Amino acid sequence: MNQLLFIVARLAACLADGKLLPGGILKVDNFLNHQMDPMLLLAMAKEWKRLFDGEDVNKILTIEASGIAMAILAGLEFRCPVVFAKKSKTKNISDNLYQTEVPSFTHGNTNTVVVSKAYLGSEDRVLLIDDFLATGAALIGLKDLVEQAGATLVGAGAAIEKRFQGGGDALRAQGVRVESLARIVEMNDAGIKFG
Repeated sequence: MNQLLFIVARLAACLADGKLLPGGILKVDNFLNHQMDPMLLLAMAKEWKRLFDGEDVNKILTIEASGIAMAILAGLEFRCPVVFAKKSKTKNISDNLYQTEVPSFTHGNTNTVVVSKAYLGSEDRVLLIDDFLATGAALIGLKDLVEQAGATLVGAGAAIEKRFQGGGDALRAQGVRVESLARIVEMNDAGIKFG
């Protein structure tokens, strides 16, 4: 079974155990963002490497916290550093920052996310990685940080895209290459429909 088939089969099996919560929330903490399936995360990293091979990616950018584990494995595959946008400025970060506002669909709030200018610059070719692509707010925020740095955005990889929420289409309309490994076109009490 090739890498992509393994990923889709594993995600489908895991999503069957996932829970649909009110408000369009898909709870996947049993394999993706609380308890993690390392073999699945590694397979996803290998698939993003295959998809973006030849793009000279030299930096992976994600947002805390759920994207960090899969971004690290992608960084291993691309043999490059991983930077994560922090959702708050801590005392150990200088004021020399890129920052943007990112609304959170899941948490129902807006975060000011920051990246130190020391870790993202005009010489970078950046691949964005995240667990979910729903409204696209997180990836759009990360795209803004890349643009502030004058870096080149190579594309974005998402583990799961909820196509019916339009974020992927919005990013694609902005010229961003988006590679989602599982695409959900419908989600309701009857179950999850992929497409």
